[in-house]
Order: sequence, then structure tokens, then C-alpha cells
Amino acid sequence: MKKKDLPQDESNLKSANMTEVLYVTDENDNYITGNSTGWDAKKAALDESMNLINERIEEAKKNVAHKKVSPIIYFMELNKMDLGVLSAYVGMWQWRVKRHTKPKIFNTLSESILEKYANTFGISVDELKNFDGKS
Repeated sequence: MKKKDLPQDESNLKSANMTEVLYVTDENDNYITGNSTGWDAKKAALDESMNLINERIEEAKKNVAHKKVSPIIYFMELNKMDLGVLSAYVGMWQWRVKRHTKPKIFNTLSESILEKYANTFGISVDELKNFDGKS
């Protein structure tokens, strides 16, 4: 794509005052970098992805409210993590983190373990312990 043809459509990047760096060609067909605020097709894909992420967050919140899962699941989804990523951040095996997502087990966790999760999520231990999914 030529630099002059680089799309500059409205997107989330523009609203955040950001651009994306892409490789394009100049008038001599040499590769150079160019900045784009996005294009419609990419915006549609990103919007769809964000909608799916928001649905997962809401589902996790409902499951916490119904005591199907612990608050760890909600904050994991909110921070766009999966069990593998979260276990790496807290320094525990995945099977152990998965156990902690059960409300019965979560309620027995020590302050030091809760602190690892809270620090990873950027919240306080009280926020983690008292999140009920209803607010």
C-alpha cells in the first residue's frame, strides 16, 4: 500500500489520540513506516472483539453474584487474562489458580495469597474479598 493511500478512518485509536505504525511504500516503492488512525474493517473487528470481552466480563459478574465462581474470575476477565496468564503473574500452578476460582476454596485463602491476586489485579485485598458481583 502506498503511503498516500493509508486509511485514516475514525477508530478507537483516534479517540485515544493514538496511531498505528504500518509498513507502506513511498513513491519509489521503498518500504517506509506510516501512521494510521485506523480503517473501517479493522474498527469493525475491534468493536466486535470488545463486545465479546464485555459480554464475558458481565457473565463473570453474574456468576460471582450467583456464587458459581469466585471474584478471581471476574477480575481475571476484567483484566483480559486467562488462567495461564494469571497463574504466571501470581506465581502458582494453573491447577491451583483454577481451584481458587471456586467460592468455597476462595473463602479459605490466606491473606498472603489474596494479596498476590489483589496486587496482580491492581486492587486492594478488601475489594477482592468483598466483590459480590451485584454492584
